[in-house]
Amino acid sequence: MIVVQYILPTLRTAIAKELIEKHGLRNTEVAEKMNVTPAAITQYLNKSRGESASTIIEGSSRVMNLVSEITRDLAQGESPADMLLLKLCLACNAVRSEGLICDLHKEEMPSLRQVSCACSLGLVGWGEERRK
Repeated sequence: MIVVQYILPTLRTAIAKELIEKHGLRNTEVAEKMNVTPAAITQYLNKSRGESASTIIEGSSRVMNLVSEITRDLAQGESPADMLLLKLCLACNAVRSEGLICDLHKEEMPSLRQVSCACSLGLVGWGEERRK
């Protein structure tokens, strides 16, 4: 739930901002490339969506590099949708593997404040372990 509520909107906000600021796209072009409505782009830019985890995302050079890759790919229009989705998943995994999501977990679930947050860290690579 944390990823859907906080991380994905924040990643989308970062991508939208970069498409506009670095690639000079208009809001409607960004909406089309990101498969969202122009209203969603406006909300991202006005910080009414996707702002709550921005300091978490911006604090990771690995995540921000992936955001830049996704943005470049979207701007150039050369990457297939499945590759863009894969890079978005890699960004979410980076947030988890770097432990960036732990503070959000503890905020949403006060019972986690008394323990070291390992729930998100345990999910990274979990799918590979289950397949073995």
